[in-house]
Amino acid sequence: MARMAVLGLAILLAASCALAAASFDKEFDITWGDGRGKILNNGQLLTLGLDKVSGSGFQSKHEYLFGKIDMQLKLVPGNSAGTVTAYYLSSQGPTHDEIDFEFLGNVTGEPYTLHTNVFTQGQGQREQQFRLWFDPTNDFHTYSILWNPKHIIFMVDDMPIRDFRNLEGKGIAFPKNQPMRLYSSLWNADDWATQGGRVKTDWSHAPFSASYRGFKADACVVTAAGRPHCGASVGTDVAPGTGAAGEWYNQELDLTRQQRMRWVQRNYMIYNYCTDPKRVAQGVPAECSM
Repeated sequence: MARMAVLGLAILLAASCALAAASFDKEFDITWGDGRGKILNNGQLLTLGLDKVSGSGFQSKHEYLFGKIDMQLKLVPGNSAGTVTAYYLSSQGPTHDEIDFEFLGNVTGEPYTLHTNVFTQGQGQREQQFRLWFDPTNDFHTYSILWNPKHIIFMVDDMPIRDFRNLEGKGIAFPKNQPMRLYSSLWNADDWATQGGRVKTDWSHAPFSASYRGFKADACVVTAAGRPHCGASVGTDVAPGTGAAGEWYNQELDLTRQQRMRWVQRNYMIYNYCTDPKRVAQGVPAECSM
């Protein structure tokens, strides 16, 4: 019994240390919103708010050059029409790279739209949109970006929904040289977000709120000297030259996970830039035919 009690205490201590390593106040800065963004529960919960005056947002203290990023989100409930909750990796400048999750709100009873996009060297327009197979406002769900030198894989509760492959050998740019920070924001976009902008934000339901917890980053963290150090959890120091990236660095989808992704795309994808007649009329993007 004593041995089991010691083992149980060790597990609890290990869990508490892991939680402390991913504390929001250690890993993120709330960058705008004039108090509408809050870090709560000893750094384990972050909330963003939106009212008629302003939204709010935060960014990571670290920059990453490849990694697996996990975040649990619970989205704005009820009538969220006109609101957008954005969660994305991005570098800076006119030729920036970017990997996007955006959650487009809707009227009560109608589903959210999950909008994904990839920018390379400042060029985006690679949108794919999905419905979710659950209500993302009832509980927290995990949204992940796996970014390595060969793939950008978007996942929802560990279910792959999109795989943007490195096809540089075919002349298609791929994000691999620009470190990116993690950003998130809650903002009003009722000129386009819901039903093409036809449904506007109902401010009688404000303030709107989205919640975050369970942040994890198994990633190559870029130091002040500009060198990426791989293999350490966020919030920990790595001695130069000692870091080694985890399995994610060479990870790709096996046949089973490819089949799961195809299932999601067949049943829940509602827009694909590769099959948009307006885009196709201008020429199919090269990666769509590969």
